[in-house]
Amino acid sequence: MKAMILAAGLGKRMRPLTLDTPKPLLKVAGIPLIEYHIRRLVDAGFNEIVINHAWLGDKIEAYLGTGERFGAEISYSREDAPLETAGGIRKALPLLVSSDDESFLVVNGDVFTNYPFAQLASQAGCAPHVVLVNNPEHNPAGDFFLNRGKLDLVEGEKLTFSGVSVLPASMFAPLELGAKHALGPILRNCTEKGLVSAERYDGFWADIGTPERLKYVDTLVREHKIDGF
Repeated sequence: MKAMILAAGLGKRMRPLTLDTPKPLLKVAGIPLIEYHIRRLVDAGFNEIVINHAWLGDKIEAYLGTGERFGAEISYSREDAPLETAGGIRKALPLLVSSDDESFLVVNGDVFTNYPFAQLASQAGCAPHVVLVNNPEHNPAGDFFLNRGKLDLVEGEKLTFSGVSVLPASMFAPLELGAKHALGPILRNCTEKGLVSAERYDGFWADIGTPERLKYVDTLVREHKIDGF
């Protein structure tokens, strides 16, 4: 199964840090955010990685190259303007789908987590699977309910979508190529049909959405309070 890192955001909330640096290349303890994902994915057995990009994407390609030095094989899906999550995945489908696997792992490039990606290998198939986390301060109402191993829109424990998931190509193939599409409505539609399995992760997870959150995670890694490299 291949993996995709979503890295096409403009990083507006991170300015001025992202005026000259794409958000995925902002550093935690001296290492770019996206490098943590790549190294952890490779360690978990996901060495075929697709990365989409838009804002300053040439800098992402210049830093990561083909991925050889990380033990990965990296392909790029270039967007002239961000297509949002589902639109970006739709554009990258030809790079993601192989004859062996119809699904792929997806991780947001702007989260920092020590989630064990290896355990998602067993989720390969035709049904979506998402990882949920406890609601952070900036999203106290959560996104979805977790109800007996399934996403639910009505009952269960309200949690936050982590940005880590395994998704089938069939979710995105009907979408218009090159158009903007958000992932949320598509996930909700599948949830209404009872198609989305889910799990709760209680390990470390942070959405690097502001300079303050980046500094917080940087401090935790430097002080060895959470795993770095």
